[in-house]
Amino acid sequence: MSKKVNVGGLVLLLLTLGANAHAAPILLPALASFAVLGAAGVTNVPTSTIDGNLGSAPNASIDGGYTFTSGGTQANTAIAQQAQLDLDTAIGVLSSLGPGTVLTNPDLTGLTLSPGVYTVHSGVSNLTGAFTLDGGGGENAFWVFQMDSDLITSVGSSMDVINTGTGAGVFWNVRSSATLNTGTVFEGNILALTSITMGDAVTLGCGRALAATGNVTLIHDTIGLGCFGTGEEGSIGLAGTGLEVDSGGNIVDTGTGTIVQTALVPEPSSVILFVTGGLIVAYRSRRRS
Repeated sequence: MSKKVNVGGLVLLLLTLGANAHAAPILLPALASFAVLGAAGVTNVPTSTIDGNLGSAPNASIDGGYTFTSGGTQANTAIAQQAQLDLDTAIGVLSSLGPGTVLTNPDLTGLTLSPGVYTVHSGVSNLTGAFTLDGGGGENAFWVFQMDSDLITSVGSSMDVINTGTGAGVFWNVRSSATLNTGTVFEGNILALTSITMGDAVTLGCGRALAATGNVTLIHDTIGLGCFGTGEEGSIGLAGTGLEVDSGGNIVDTGTGTIVQTALVPEPSSVILFVTGGLIVAYRSRRRS
């Protein structure tokens, strides 16, 4: 018996996913629950205010002195261990998105950047003043910053995200360590290969401080407040779309309960290659049958 393949449906589905690849859950559920995550411990000068879980794994060392608006402390618990595995995955996915636009000046001050992928070189400071991310009215505007070494901000520097919605996503893929100096007002998910250090009274608005191999240092800081919602909302581009992330990291249609996309999608160019390969396989399969 021959088996019919709906080639047209396959093309439509994959092209749709390719066009909306930014909606994939870069932060899988365990990782998305953390506002602060270290690998070698978390130190803090009290009191810091945290919206979300705060944890470390495999080193369970966590200093006290926190005010939690949601979540709590996770010292080398199962969820912290899983979050560290998810962090490795997320860094790999972000790195695969390519260099995008290379910014020759390491200082972002004065720039207004539309959604996209940007490579930023290391410098004495990557932010000495203020800069803006402008979503252009897109509900799910999406930015990735590939930091080729450290991320460093100057005292009192700031950034703002405008003209976007509850699904906006900002990701800082830091290939070394991140340092946000005293009084910095910052936005987005910082995924640092090594460590993250925050000076006194830093505000990391809608975002997270996630360190893959080193520690996280805090001093009277505020992290995670200012997001549009909880969990994945405001960070991975799913809010307001009728979609949600299930426990396996799949994207699920909330109306029908069906999986519309499995966890972690390739970048759009890879989707196109996958579409082409799928069509060839389907065509040959139909001819043989």
